[in-house]
Amino acid sequence: MLWETLADAVLVIHAAFIVFVVFGFGAILLGVARGWGWVRNFTFRLLHLFSIAFVCAEVLTGEMCPLTVLESELRRRAGQSPYPGDFITYWLHRLIYYNWPPWVFGALYLSFGALVILAFVLAPPRWPRGD
Repeated sequence: MLWETLADAVLVIHAAFIVFVVFGFGAILLGVARGWGWVRNFTFRLLHLFSIAFVCAEVLTGEMCPLTVLESELRRRAGQSPYPGDFITYWLHRLIYYNWPPWVFGALYLSFGALVILAFVLAPPRWPRGD
């Protein structure tokens, strides 16, 4: 039960990371267009940039996501297959993992990373003041 609960927690964290990267970028674009000051927050933008840079680095080095590896190991310890059976976990898996060739994911991640960098350059964050 403990290993299954930990695996489910990792899955939720993984989903939250994906939501932050994807919807964070949408918020940046919308916020720049609408003049929302918070989307230029230095910490938010740098964390967002580093998040997608980490994903791109995984693609370029051929490494598996550490959250995926951790979740799979926890599920194995729980005596489960890597794909859980309960409703919420099942649908989170359906949203996160698709049955596409790995090169498609790599191309999508790298393209998305390029867009994030472009937005960072074209609509830069407000740099912290040295008060």
